[in-house]
Amino acid sequence: MFRTFRGGHSGGWRVTSVAAVTGEPLPFMPALSVTDSGAISLPLVPSRNAWRLVGAPSSLRYTERPEKQQLTAVQAGLGRVEATSAALIPIRKSQAWWDLTQEERRRIFEDKSHHIASSLRFLPAIARQLYHCRDLGEPFDFLTWFEFAPAHASLFEELVGMLRRTEEWSYVEREVDVRVVKEVLSA
Repeated sequence: MFRTFRGGHSGGWRVTSVAAVTGEPLPFMPALSVTDSGAISLPLVPSRNAWRLVGAPSSLRYTERPEKQQLTAVQAGLGRVEATSAALIPIRKSQAWWDLTQEERRRIFEDKSHHIASSLRFLPAIARQLYHCRDLGEPFDFLTWFEFAPAHASLFEELVGMLRRTEEWSYVEREVDVRVVKEVLSA
């Protein structure tokens, strides 16, 4: 299963901001569509009128069994009615990150940066899903999708601020922060 995020002129989410945190930005588009499919469609050439990012959910690569059990016990699913705010944060890490062994990346990810342990307190208010795209020829390694109620916007800011101050984030060479709100269809 692949998830496609397409910035363009129509979609179920209205884009409120696009900010380059590190590296080059994505062009601002007024809407974001999020779709699932069983295959990757032909790439949409990035243009002034649209961009497309594709990723696939995968196993939790740096998570140990007790951590996975903790996450499963408290995390919320995507698509909650009250979660009308969201963020798409595509990230590309440096070659130095990928040159590390799996064990070295795990030590930085959790033992030093406490990515999982520190993030647990933000659940279930913030739902998230990580999509891998490094091996798909995409311009990013990961697409992180977060959903939350507007009342939890400051909690979300606290979460991303905390993560961006970790050692793990010193390996990020490109990060874009796309904020969106759910388009509500009137009856």
